[in-house]
Amino acid sequence: MSAPHGIKGITFDVGGTLIEPWPSVGHVYAEVAAQHGLKAISPETLNIQFKSAWRACRDFDYTRAGWERLVNQTFHGCVPAGESVDFFPALYDRFAEPEVWRIFEDVRPALEALAPLGLRLGVISNWDERLRPLLRKLHLQNCFETIAISCEIGSPKPSPIIFEHAARGLGLSPDVILHVGDSLEMDVAGAHGAGFHAVQLRRDLASGAGGIRSLTELPAAIAAPISRR
Repeated sequence: MSAPHGIKGITFDVGGTLIEPWPSVGHVYAEVAAQHGLKAISPETLNIQFKSAWRACRDFDYTRAGWERLVNQTFHGCVPAGESVDFFPALYDRFAEPEVWRIFEDVRPALEALAPLGLRLGVISNWDERLRPLLRKLHLQNCFETIAISCEIGSPKPSPIIFEHAARGLGLSPDVILHVGDSLEMDVAGAHGAGFHAVQLRRDLASGAGGIRSLTELPAAIAAPISRR
């Protein structure tokens, strides 16, 4: 059985598409902070401050130094004025462990449903050096023929460079690859800019709206004509 409409490969975003922090970024931050003496900070407060710090980021580079700046901004007002978060190394290492990540429930069923179609699968992710070991610990690494990570390539999404790298890794031309991700800017627009097909994943999507609500919809999605700008 082969995928219709010429699609021969699918690439996936990781964060927000395959996995998410669990129970949340704020819960993990609060856990590590409490282990280092800051016991009165609520996960809810840290979630709000993280989202605010993330929105304020411009051209985030997904380096260790970049994450440290983001963490310091998230904890602004929670540590003494003028001090940095001295437990950042422990926090950085904590997010390398599988216990603080959740694989979305539709991921494994979708990968199993795609297997009979003979598609070549890959990952395209804005991440750092922790991603490969993390995917291995989550038993996801072997599901993909190629893994394109921004820290290794030097060009994060939506740059076409990272998409082109993934296409070469799959041995396919961009016009026969479908990219799936949750971000319109990074995933959909980035993929279209590199000549890929693209579909946005929105698990909160209302029925009948554009995009898909579950990765298990992918076999049906590739059975229908897919838009490509």
